[in-house]
Amino acid sequence: MKQRIILFLRTFFAFAAASILGKLLFCGFYAKLMDAPSLADILAILWHGLPHDLSVAGYMTTLPGLMLAMSLWTDKAWLRWGWRFAVGAESLVLATAICVNIGLYEYWLFPLDATPLFYFFTSPADAFASVSLWTVLAGVAGIASLTALTVLVLHGKLPANLPKGAPTRRRRCLQTCSLLILTGLLFFPIRGGLTVSTMNTGHVFFSHVQARNHAAVAPLFSLVESLKKQNDFKSQYRFFDDKEAHAIFQALHTPTDTTATEAAGQLLNTQKPDIVLIILESFSSKLMRTLGGESGVVPHLEQIAQEGLLFTNFYANSFRTDRGLVAILSGYPAQPTTSVMKYPHKTANLPSLTRSLSHMGYEASYFYGGDADFTNMRSYLINQGFSSIISDADFPVTERLSKWGIHDHLLFQRAFKDIVGKQGAGTGPHFSVIQTSSSHEPFNVPYHRLPNKRLNAFAYTDSCLGSFINEFSKSPSWERTLVVIVPDHLGAYPEHMSNFSPDRYRIPLVMTGGALARRGRVATVGSQIDIAATLYAALLQGQGNGTTQAVTKAFPFGKDLFNPYMPHFAFFCVPDAMGYADDKSVVVYDNQAGKAVVSQGEDAPEALRRAKAYLQCLYDDLAER
Repeated sequence: MKQRIILFLRTFFAFAAASILGKLLFCGFYAKLMDAPSLADILAILWHGLPHDLSVAGYMTTLPGLMLAMSLWTDKAWLRWGWRFAVGAESLVLATAICVNIGLYEYWLFPLDATPLFYFFTSPADAFASVSLWTVLAGVAGIASLTALTVLVLHGKLPANLPKGAPTRRRRCLQTCSLLILTGLLFFPIRGGLTVSTMNTGHVFFSHVQARNHAAVAPLFSLVESLKKQNDFKSQYRFFDDKEAHAIFQALHTPTDTTATEAAGQLLNTQKPDIVLIILESFSSKLMRTLGGESGVVPHLEQIAQEGLLFTNFYANSFRTDRGLVAILSGYPAQPTTSVMKYPHKTANLPSLTRSLSHMGYEASYFYGGDADFTNMRSYLINQGFSSIISDADFPVTERLSKWGIHDHLLFQRAFKDIVGKQGAGTGPHFSVIQTSSSHEPFNVPYHRLPNKRLNAFAYTDSCLGSFINEFSKSPSWERTLVVIVPDHLGAYPEHMSNFSPDRYRIPLVMTGGALARRGRVATVGSQIDIAATLYAALLQGQGNGTTQAVTKAFPFGKDLFNPYMPHFAFFCVPDAMGYADDKSVVVYDNQAGKAVVSQGEDAPEALRRAKAYLQCLYDDLAER
């Protein structure tokens, strides 16, 4: 019995120690992001994160505990091998979560969740495209080493087989009850005690330095918690009773003048113009001198903005392409705990700019240099109504030279040829989307102008954009075309900007083309979810039958950016935080910690109230799709 208890305790503390070791490794890798923590700071991270380590250890000791109780009644080989397999598999899972979290954190700046699994299972090649071969090899070596170390500690000098059973039935029953009680006591570290609240990711948060909070999180715990949140949408983010939440949400989408039917002024000078939507990978406002960022990085985008229409208070809706595409093309906000694109039965019921345009006679084409099956993109685009989807498989193998597929200059060349060809054929209005990919980790591009590799990648895509616009503007089709340029999500520059910084979400929205009736700058606060509503409103207005009600019905979460009677604001999110900005206030709320980490402006408390109601209603809507 003594041997079994020792083995039980060794198993529990070995898993806890492995989790703690993972946190020490995280601190070593990301000391800079944690503002160079002292020994006292590291001890604070370990202390505050200990409940997670004990919870993970509790989960992982449950099966071995039950097997120890079974060993009192049999010493069959299948049980001994089952023990080895269970310990080895659990050690491998824990080590993988720790090492993947360390490898991905510099890119995402939040603890491991279900997102990498979604990306990996839709396209493993694209999932690994952001990281170098050496990073992958180092991760594999780390996983193998940590797994071996955990297994070694668990077995130690104990016999390879489980201790043999007690000699009498009575003693076996008593010892079985003792081991089952010990296993049952694991409920307390798993749950986090006896209080009303149960263990959650935010339980270990303690610092104003966000990276230190993330260091305290056990990545396996945050992964499992996020997996639990993938389907039960109706129960998440319950800040208010339903009636109050929906009243707040409705007020955010109700015009101040309900009799008004038109926006202030025309966006277009042509009815049913061809529309080209260019989605730029990872661009941010910080790349443009015009918006207070770097000078000389994206001169072509700067010139296009100067000659066209630039939105100066525009926000990305989320942090990854699958979320951003839905925001842009469906006017549907991203979610902190999941991606609606992973549910084809839900994306089939989302609002759709493409379908709305098809009812006006538009044909729709999509151009992307990468794998269109990554993150279920193809099913989403088909559900949206795109009749033609051009992806990496439609290019010669010799041109697939990027980790993400096709370099941007080849993508723009193909798109230009197809778009101008269709317009020249006079077959009716066209809606074309071009999604770039070169300005993405690892930022390897066939272009060498700037010494900073990251900035050079953005300069490359900018040069491709400039060449495309320059050639397009010379074609006869230019005068009846509207070009809309927007990034796919928050920017990848500057590096390591906090997910809680509102500036991280600021992106450019630029419009140009011969069909554009306006020039200059627009200071209205908006986000990607407003693009579809704005374009739809402009087309309705051009036909003389535009109404606020029609736009709201088609895109219930979006707003026409030119409608002066609508409340204008931006909503944005990352796992597991959300933000809200309007012309008076900006707030960022950490859902894990349960508090506002940014609260600026005269109306910040009301802005937070609106953000909470908005998120609650979003999840209500998601559950019903």
